[in-house]
Amino acid sequence: MTYPVLTEIVASISELKAHPMKVLASGEGMPVAILNRNPPAFYCVPAAAYEAMMELIDDMALLEIVKQRRHEESIAVSFVEFLRDGCASCRRRILSLYY
Repeated sequence: MTYPVLTEIVASISELKAHPMKVLASGEGMPVAILNRNPPAFYCVPAAAYEAMMELIDDMALLEIVKQRRHEESIAVSFVEFLRDGCASCRRRILSLYY
């Protein structure tokens, strides 16, 4: 029987149990398929790759919101007014991008 494997690197559960960090490192930053008697049981995903995937998912969700709202009336707001009157956490995040 054939199984789709969505990674270039695979390892067995036994290998993962014996050398977890070595298996993770073998993917060189990319996910590693962990096989259980041939079919993939799960994907071992490094933290950086997982964070990148979560960012992409978040970006896709934001893109959908943009698409839904693109025909709404816009409101002119100056950047200075936003910094002055906007919420404190927004102000800190924006300022952290520039300083």
